[in-house]
Formats: sequence, C-alpha cells, structure tokens
Amino acid sequence: MYKILVADDEKDVVSLLKDYLELKGYCVFTAYNGAEAIEQASKCPDLILLDVNMPEADGFEVCRKVRDHVSCPILFLTARIEDEDKIHGFASGGDDYILKPFSLDELGARIAAHIRRDHRSAVSANVKFFGDTVVNYTEKTVSCKEEQLDLTKKEYGIIELLSLNADQVFDKERIYEKIWSYDAEGDSSVIAEHIRRIRAKLGRYSEDRHLGTVWGMGYKWLK
Repeated sequence: MYKILVADDEKDVVSLLKDYLELKGYCVFTAYNGAEAIEQASKCPDLILLDVNMPEADGFEVCRKVRDHVSCPILFLTARIEDEDKIHGFASGGDDYILKPFSLDELGARIAAHIRRDHRSAVSANVKFFGDTVVNYTEKTVSCKEEQLDLTKKEYGIIELLSLNADQVFDKERIYEKIWSYDAEGDSSVIAEHIRRIRAKLGRYSEDRHLGTVWGMGYKWLK
C-alpha cells in the first residue's frame, strides 16, 4: 500500500483528501503545519501533498528541509500560482503544482502518475527528522542544518540506537553492550566521552539538545 502525506492547515481540505485517498487504497498521514509535516516525512511517504501557506514553516521551507533525505514526489497545493511561485517551488525541490480549488479525480490521476514514475527507479531512504537534525539510517549519516557531521562508527551507532528508541533510557552498560558488543575489550566509562563528543559536534550547528542525561540512570534521545 502506497503512503501519502497530506499537509495543509485547512482541516476541511485535509479531511476531504484523506477520505478520498483512503477510498483509493492509499495509507494517509496528515499534518496541519510545517513542523508536523517535517516530522511526518520520517515515515517515508511515497508522495507528499504540501500546502504552500502553512504556519511554523511554509511549504517551500518544508520541501527544502526534507528534499535531500526523501526522494518521493512532492506536489504543492496552492490557491494561486505565479511564475515566481513556480520558480521558488521547483528550486526548493518540488515536482508539481495543484491549483486550488482542484478536481479530486484530476488530483488522483496526477498522484497515481507521479507514484508510478517514481517507483520505476527510486527507493525511499529510511530517515527521521528531529528539528534541525536528520538521521539517515539507510546511509548511516547524521546531518544538522544540511551539514553532514563527521562521526566515527561508534558515535553514529550511539545516535542510531538512541534515536530509534527515542525517550527510552539506556544506561552506559547497555549502550556499551549494544555498540561494542558483549565480548569487546574495554570499559563502559568510554560512553560518557563519546556522548560528550557527539554533543559537541551537534552543538556546532544547532542549539537543539537531543542527547539528554537522566541522572543516575543513563542517556536518552529527546525528540
């Protein structure tokens, strides 16, 4: 079943599209502002319907943030379309425009065409978005404000473990067992130093704090 993300701050529009697309057999995710749209893009949709004018981050900004990490078609929904808007949208990585008000049948046909074309060759990356930080589990990379971090294998492993289990607390011994393995020679005290280095690297590009310390217990990834 193909997955579609519908992002629009007009709840009636989202509800209409969700009902229509689910009747067509799609799995539909929804978002009502730019921040939610970026978070939902972590679910690796096969196509994104993106309203241009949304609070917290407009459609163009959302597109720019997710485009390098999500290969699926992105279709803008807009009430007006000037040449300048088209240029801005395509420059940010969009694939098409749908002008409001639109025909549901035409929209459905264009969605189906984009998905068919995309799935002839493209495979979506497995990524998660955490504010300014993007973890790409397919390529095993971490980016912050579009800058890829220079991480060691162990540093990436810690981020992968914690971010895939966000808000779950891991003590140093558990992290050591998972990343270094049970039979590794060494000491779990190295975890604190690795956490310090990861925080420093993230801190060069963003003030977001994703690596949290739970005193007396361990560490966890904060969304």
